[in-house]
Amino acid sequence: MSLSCNTSPSGKRPDLEKLYRRLNWRVLLVLLVCYFLACLDRQNISLAKLYMQADLGLSEAVYGLGAGIFFVGYVLFEVPSNLLLPKVGARKTISRILVLWGATSTAMMFVNSVPTFYFLRFMLGVFEAGFAPAMLFYLTYWYGKARMAMAVAVVLMAGPVSGVVGGPLAAWIITTFEGVHGLAGWQWMFLIEGAPSIMLGGIVWFVLADRPDTAAWLSSKERELLTAETQAPSVSHVSFKSVAVNPRIYLIAMAYFCLICGISTINFWLPSIIKANGVTDMMQIGLYSMLPNLAGAVGMFLAGRSSDRYQERRWHSAVPALIAGVCLAVATTSVGDLKVSLLAITISTLMMYASYSVFWAMPSEHLKGEGAAGGIALINTIGTTGAFFSPTIIGWATSVSGSLNAGLYVMVGLLVVGAFLLLMIKTPDREAAIALKTIYPRRTNG
Repeated sequence: MSLSCNTSPSGKRPDLEKLYRRLNWRVLLVLLVCYFLACLDRQNISLAKLYMQADLGLSEAVYGLGAGIFFVGYVLFEVPSNLLLPKVGARKTISRILVLWGATSTAMMFVNSVPTFYFLRFMLGVFEAGFAPAMLFYLTYWYGKARMAMAVAVVLMAGPVSGVVGGPLAAWIITTFEGVHGLAGWQWMFLIEGAPSIMLGGIVWFVLADRPDTAAWLSSKERELLTAETQAPSVSHVSFKSVAVNPRIYLIAMAYFCLICGISTINFWLPSIIKANGVTDMMQIGLYSMLPNLAGAVGMFLAGRSSDRYQERRWHSAVPALIAGVCLAVATTSVGDLKVSLLAITISTLMMYASYSVFWAMPSEHLKGEGAAGGIALINTIGTTGAFFSPTIIGWATSVSGSLNAGLYVMVGLLVVGAFLLLMIKTPDREAAIALKTIYPRRTNG
């Protein structure tokens, strides 16, 4: 995978392209690895579930609530964490989050009852709270509007990539380490996959700079270039209060809610969907889980590149969301036919992640200044509640009906609604152009 994010509508400048090649490795790569571990530690429960249910007697409803309760803690502490970020600094914030969530993820190996399952999932959300919006806000220090969609896509690509690697890796750990030193395979999985986050927290402390103006590895000329790139004209909200009363922010957040419901369906139920198609071997389930996530990574890369090339966000996010909903419906109705269902869920996942990556290039067009950290956190907080409702609804519906289908159809509807909400989000530049055309029709026509 290339870390190139050099597409710029204004043409390429050799000095700027050279600088961004350094940033792509120095900033993007570090954030990519961090987010990869976050997704791995958040999603590994989906495969562990197939064994934990037997060992601990967890029902589908209990698992669904446990998977979703992570996001209760996440949502409660999201905005406070990010309001502190400009004061504390990105380096300390990201390091702190990595160490605490790594320790909690590792502690999941000690789950022995439903209450401890709920408690540790909740605490995992508390300690990871603020990471994704902190990371996205941090990118605005380094990448301007023209490069933002691709930069976001590269980092968020860790989500589907973790699904590609995580499924087979978790299956291998669970089956290989079963019974070693008296521990179950799923216990070893939480230990082996959680510990690296703790170590990475220490690495981030020494590698990342809070902002370009504190980066000792940048020259004064390079800092000036970044300032010119990242301070392009945009809507300016200098305080969190002004962000919190902006109706557009809530429209963006509700669209994100719908997207997250769909993505959470893949994150927490993909192994179960594959199993419902008649696949029972753990390694086969892990391998089949790679395909949709691999497609998702490709979708993010292509959508981000295209969105930056054409400097367009709404349609690049809305159309894939709509296609994702249609394909998820096909995957649901065809459960029992592995080939059709897996193909449909693969296309659906590709489109969900394509929509998701371009979506996160939108907030930076509406938010600038220190209030942007809180604004991005607010959007993520509201939207992330979808990650609680999605597994909870599907788990409850599965327990009641004995089938995944009822809950999956709800997610189909939410993806379709999300597509229409995304089309309603007009960028400030577009609104300014419309206003200018109204006032000066002769000057702006032709």
